[in-house]
Amino acid sequence: MSNRTRRQFVAALTSVAAGVTLTGTGARASWLQPPPRRRLVTVGGRRVKTVDVHAHTAVPQALAGIVKGTLLEATVQSQLTGNLAMNDARLRAMDDQGIDVEVLSINAYWYAADRDLASRLIPVQNEALARACAVHPDRFVPLATVALQHPDLATDQLQHAFEKLGMRGVGIGATVNGEELASPRFDPFWAKAEALGAMIFMHPSGVPELASRLRGNGFLTNVIGNPLETTIALSHLIFEGTLDRFPKLRLCGAHAGGFLPAYIGRFDQGCVAFPANCTNKNAKKPSEYLKQLYFDSMVFRGEGLRHLAAECGVGQIFMGTDYPFPWTTTSVDHIITAPGFSDADRVGMLGGNVARLLGIGAA
Repeated sequence: MSNRTRRQFVAALTSVAAGVTLTGTGARASWLQPPPRRRLVTVGGRRVKTVDVHAHTAVPQALAGIVKGTLLEATVQSQLTGNLAMNDARLRAMDDQGIDVEVLSINAYWYAADRDLASRLIPVQNEALARACAVHPDRFVPLATVALQHPDLATDQLQHAFEKLGMRGVGIGATVNGEELASPRFDPFWAKAEALGAMIFMHPSGVPELASRLRGNGFLTNVIGNPLETTIALSHLIFEGTLDRFPKLRLCGAHAGGFLPAYIGRFDQGCVAFPANCTNKNAKKPSEYLKQLYFDSMVFRGEGLRHLAAECGVGQIFMGTDYPFPWTTTSVDHIITAPGFSDADRVGMLGGNVARLLGIGAA
């Protein structure tokens, strides 16, 4: 899509966005008027644009008629409550925290849908998300959704999202109905994402087969389960050769890539100690693939961020908040105060790194 066509599309969406309501029953969303206060972030005395790559949303109203009477109805109905909406509270939180732009994704709840339902749901969902973001195009960037359980359909949906809706990336789950993303069945999708230069944000849903082990105090189904699923998914993409077949993929693993960057030395050593278990599918040792992946900054401590940068490179890190889930309200300060980084490093992690991939302009 040319810049002129994209501008025309955004203008058209903005003209109808007043009729889009993501929660409630009103004809016009109150969040059309931005709140008055806003924290402006500076590094080395210079204003920088901050971009949150890990922010959740949903567009349930747009889908009500499509999912009625289907296996997805209850899930979509549950999205009507809570803070997933694009409203005043979201903008206030962004302004309070110093977040200039949110890259919005919808967690993949539709992978169980059959082909007919998926082919009807995804276009409506993508168009509704694009309309919502067009109300404040300087604050929100939408990531496309695709029916990855039907790889050929997902490929077409991604193409449509880029060509017709002006989207610049896609959000996916870390598995598809228990199937690993490294399965050759998904290669057509990876090929299309690579050809389009799509930024791919991969978000987990936990490891349900470990539910009995993770039951009890500590919220381990999430605290362990979510980063563990990302760890497993990325490990298979490395060891099954997906990242060799598609070396230009722009793939970001949520929750700092799970446990993979923290323990990547064991992966390398495993191939030394047990070489029969590391086949010739890989052109490089495991740790080298971290430098062609991207990770959000959700490690919460300065030492964690330093170690993540040491393993993958500071240019591979994007700021993330996991909004609206209350994991952190200090992602900006986490990056600004973490020891051992230059101003240029901090500017990159705060927004510059992901802005280059998504074509987001400077502050």
